[in-house]
Amino acid sequence: MRYGWMDEYLLKKRGVTKDLQPVWNWIRYHVGGKMFAAVCLDGENRSYYINLKLEPMEGEFLRQQYEDIIPGYYSDKIHWNSVKPDGEVPDELMMDLLDKSYRLVLAGFSKKRQREILGLSCCGTDCTKCSCFGSLCQGCNESSGRVFHAPKGKACPIYGCAVHKKRFVNCAECAGLPCDVWKTTRDP
Repeated sequence: MRYGWMDEYLLKKRGVTKDLQPVWNWIRYHVGGKMFAAVCLDGENRSYYINLKLEPMEGEFLRQQYEDIIPGYYSDKIHWNSVKPDGEVPDELMMDLLDKSYRLVLAGFSKKRQREILGLSCCGTDCTKCSCFGSLCQGCNESSGRVFHAPKGKACPIYGCAVHKKRFVNCAECAGLPCDVWKTTRDP
């Protein structure tokens, strides 16, 4: 397979798991328990397709541009696409397609669930790495932003702005970053 880097690349993404579906002989990559990519293997465990999800219009466009991209093998042919693993699709494009598939499937979850899957708070902090996590604080996702450093009885200002006011998964979605709220909120 031309894309020998793919397994390591996908497993570095937050919340990604991998399994082998023995009945189909597919190596599947999941985010939040939902498949976003698969390597289809033949009887001798050689890859013959890589399945990934794309927006329908983009998938159709790419299928017209590359003969090595076809409608999804044993999949929904509108959203899923198959790439020949030894074809001519450039590595950079393949990485981009895998990233898009990951983001599409992740976006199908609620914003709260996305934060849980990613293991990040709305400000981008990995709460489990904080020395206060588990004792003084349960983390933003678990406490709806009412963390130890927030005003008593209220959500952290960053959580309040990003999640309650703007309905974002996290601050990174905001065009105004870094903003005054982000700059002035006490960093624990």
